[in-house]
Amino acid sequence: MTLRFVRVICVIAVVFFAGLRSVNAQAYRQLSSFDFKGTPMPGGYIAYTNCSIDYTYQPVWMDGYYKLKINVNVQVNKNRSWIDRSRVNNPEMLAEVLKHEQGHYIFAYMMQQEMMDAGNKMRFGNDYDKQVSLVLNRIKNKYKQLNDDYDDDTEHMTNHVQQKSWDMYFRQSLGNRYANVVTVSQAR
Repeated sequence: MTLRFVRVICVIAVVFFAGLRSVNAQAYRQLSSFDFKGTPMPGGYIAYTNCSIDYTYQPVWMDGYYKLKINVNVQVNKNRSWIDRSRVNNPEMLAEVLKHEQGHYIFAYMMQQEMMDAGNKMRFGNDYDKQVSLVLNRIKNKYKQLNDDYDDDTEHMTNHVQQKSWDMYFRQSLGNRYANVVTVSQAR
C-alpha cells in the first residue's frame, strides 16, 4: 500500500517593506509539532508547511554607489502550516514527517541567509529598487525550485534513499545545526 505522505511546499511569501532596520540574522531553529496548528486541507497530503520571508532595507550612499542596510526575516506561519494527525500512526512516523518538513524550513532559512548576504555585499546604482528586486527575486525563484525538486525527488518523503541524499545536502549546507535535527529525529 503506497501512502502519499507529504505535500509540503514552503510557500515563500516575500513581502517588501521599505524602511530602516539594522542588519539582523535570525537563528536557525528546529521545527516541532507545535509549529503545525492549521487545519489540514483535503488533497491526499499529510502535511503542509507555510513560511514567509519579509525584508526591509535602507540604501546608504557611499563612494559613488548605494550599499544596503538590510534585514530579512523568516517566519513559520503556524496557523497556515498543518499535519493531518489522523494519518500519523506513531511517534516514528511523526518524526519522519517533521524531518522532511524541516527540509522545507531549511530552504526558507537558506534563502534568508543568501538574501542578507547578497544585500550586504552588493553595490547598487541609482535604480537600486529595481536592482534589489531583481536580485532578491532571482534568489526566491532558486529556492522555490529547490523546494519543488526536494518534494519530487523524495516523492514527498516516501523515497527514503532520496530523502537520505537530501539530508546529506542539508547537513553539508548547514553543518552542525542540521546534524542536531537528524539526531533528534532518529532517536524517536
